[in-house]
Amino acid sequence: METPGTPEEVLEILADCAAKARPIEVMGGGTKRGVGRVEGAVLTLSTKALDSVLDYQPEELVLTARPGAGLADLERLVTSENQMLPFEPPSLVKLLGAKGEPTLGGVLAANLSGPRRVRAGAARDHLLGFSAVSGRGEVFKAGGKVVKNVTGYDLSKLMAGSWGTLAVLTEVTIKVLPRAKTEASLLVFGLDDRRAIQAMSRALNAPVEVSGAAHLPLAVAARPPLAAQMPVTVLRLEGFEASVAARVESLAEALREFGRVDRLDAEHSREFWAQVREVDAFQADPRPLWRVSVPPAAGWRIGEALSDVVYDWGGGLVWALSDDASAVRRAARSAGGHATLYRGQAEATAFEPLDGALAALTARVKAAFDPQGILNPGRTGI
Repeated sequence: METPGTPEEVLEILADCAAKARPIEVMGGGTKRGVGRVEGAVLTLSTKALDSVLDYQPEELVLTARPGAGLADLERLVTSENQMLPFEPPSLVKLLGAKGEPTLGGVLAANLSGPRRVRAGAARDHLLGFSAVSGRGEVFKAGGKVVKNVTGYDLSKLMAGSWGTLAVLTEVTIKVLPRAKTEASLLVFGLDDRRAIQAMSRALNAPVEVSGAAHLPLAVAARPPLAAQMPVTVLRLEGFEASVAARVESLAEALREFGRVDRLDAEHSREFWAQVREVDAFQADPRPLWRVSVPPAAGWRIGEALSDVVYDWGGGLVWALSDDASAVRRAARSAGGHATLYRGQAEATAFEPLDGALAALTARVKAAFDPQGILNPGRTGI
């Protein structure tokens, strides 16, 4: 395994691989290495040694780091300044049975976002700029170090979620935000999946700034740590104490028609949303785990087709346990979304197969950055 310690070493390795058409596996800490299969790689490159923080300006809400910077270390750093990573990135180490530590570059490469995505946006929305080395063995940059800089904005969005198939990041600049002073969550009990999504939609469209919207059907809510006797729908509010208190009252009134409404205090709210972010309910279950992205209003269709699901993002993200890959793909397509296999079932394709115009467009983008297909070949199906 190659663990370059400088961007120049990354360039040297990739230039050599490009010249010799040598396929290479690219990863950060390796915690999501099992998502998708890299085919035919003769070399593995890890960015975990590129782990320094280059610049952090709390007053400007901007942080620049190497891609191997540990996620936990960055969380501690910004917390020391009463700030946060707005997209609430999950670790998923326990869920995936992985070893090692997630890195900033890995989180961005997978575009991983937690429950706060419904309010703050996805990981890619907070990537202000980056430097990278393409599959051509060439250095390129996009974006900048100021929040209002939009140069290369689309390129930053393209890189986030590309799973290391287009380039190797060597530097990233992200936006951070002030940490909320407190939080509270409202719980609505007894809703079926479709009704729960209606309740979450009502909450997300209310002028109360909901920052988390999740639903646990009975089969999941009954398990530890909740051990509830009925389905639970949970909405989070964050901010200053007086503001949160007022918005809790307003939201409780808006949700009254959906049934009994209870409240979680700040401590228990934080515990609950950490469990949602890390999908704790499915950590101990050995069955294949799927991450399904759908239009929120259609999320209930996944639960209708599959028995064990957890809803996040107001219904737009559904985690599902199923041994039947075909059933998962059908359910995702019928709901207007797509499914990614995150754990288990080695014979199944992890990423949704592309067809038609989308497949052609994806191939053209891949060819522009990595014409010989040396970076993580086959991982996402291209």
